[in-house]
Amino acid sequence: MIHYGRQHISQSDIDSVVEVLKSDFITQGPVVPTFETNVANYCGANHAIATNSATAALHIACLALEIGPGDLVWTSSSSFVSSSNCALFCGAKVDFVDIDPNTYNMSVEKLSEKLDDAKIKGLLPKVIIPVHLCGQSCDMKAIYNLSKKYNFKIIEDASHAIGGKYKNKPVGSCEYSDITVFSFHPVKIITTGEGGMALTNDSKLFNLLKMYRSHGITSDNNQMLSRPNDEIWNYQQLFLGFNYRMTDIQAALGNSQIKRLDEIVEARHRIANKYHQAFKDLPIQIPWQHPLTYSSYHLYPIRVNYQQSNKNQQTVYDLFLDSGINVNLHYIPIYRQPYYEALGFKAGHCPESEKYYKETISIPLYPTLTSDEQNRVIRVLLDIFK
Repeated sequence: MIHYGRQHISQSDIDSVVEVLKSDFITQGPVVPTFETNVANYCGANHAIATNSATAALHIACLALEIGPGDLVWTSSSSFVSSSNCALFCGAKVDFVDIDPNTYNMSVEKLSEKLDDAKIKGLLPKVIIPVHLCGQSCDMKAIYNLSKKYNFKIIEDASHAIGGKYKNKPVGSCEYSDITVFSFHPVKIITTGEGGMALTNDSKLFNLLKMYRSHGITSDNNQMLSRPNDEIWNYQQLFLGFNYRMTDIQAALGNSQIKRLDEIVEARHRIANKYHQAFKDLPIQIPWQHPLTYSSYHLYPIRVNYQQSNKNQQTVYDLFLDSGINVNLHYIPIYRQPYYEALGFKAGHCPESEKYYKETISIPLYPTLTSDEQNRVIRVLLDIFK
């Protein structure tokens, strides 16, 4: 079976983890802060906070921006449910912005129209969460300009996009956002097994993120409240937080992997470029890259339109699976999930996102995909359309 994505674990990765397992600290030791520094330095951000998942990072990002009951949060309609669940965790309400038909990211045009309408109704969002789908950055400067006009905060859901660039700067620099979130799930660009990270340039947000990650606790004397002099207070819980911490074992894997990050993204580009050439004459839509971006190519989605190809998505999907190639769908529109439909969302809310969902198939792309395996994927698709 050829999978649509998979981790790449080298001997140096294994050695890094073994070194931590033999050390004095396997949970909260010196390796997590090193990983945070390495990611922050790579991205050009001031601060980074490692977490046990990107979902956790999104949650504490919402909390740090003071999202709560009565607030509105908007995100992309085409994403994994974490992109909106994080706001629901805080008691807020969510809504969705339709996608651009070329990049599949949040449409700046649709966002602008929705904001105009929301202003008239007095229902503007407090936070917007653009999602860098498949590894390609959203048009962050345009979204940032809208944030100044309509007074909302921005969390970049860059779970797919570490190693990517926007306007020649690394995704994660937070130049056009308050917080950026990465995922280190095994099928992502680099992995810590499970894990995530929140980056910010704001020291106040950094302190809040750090405490929300660990029970709302601080050991910083400058933040702790005064207590009787005859009592020892070496930490204090200031508010309700969570145990969202990353372990040194996970961070050791991340520290090893980030050394190969550029190499990994370059390998993904080579594989994507080979697909581009092989499929250029087929009646399918292949990923288009905005000239302002450099994608990390977490995913390679193809779109199958029946009117153009006389094949439908289901047929192509099944033929791949029958050939031993594990393809996937990214994504079912979040609001079409039964849980969200129970909240009142209905089909037709974001038409472009639904059209994309009914046509797209993610085919295998990962650095260890061999030439023979990729040729097999190509042959199957060529045979389908010959």
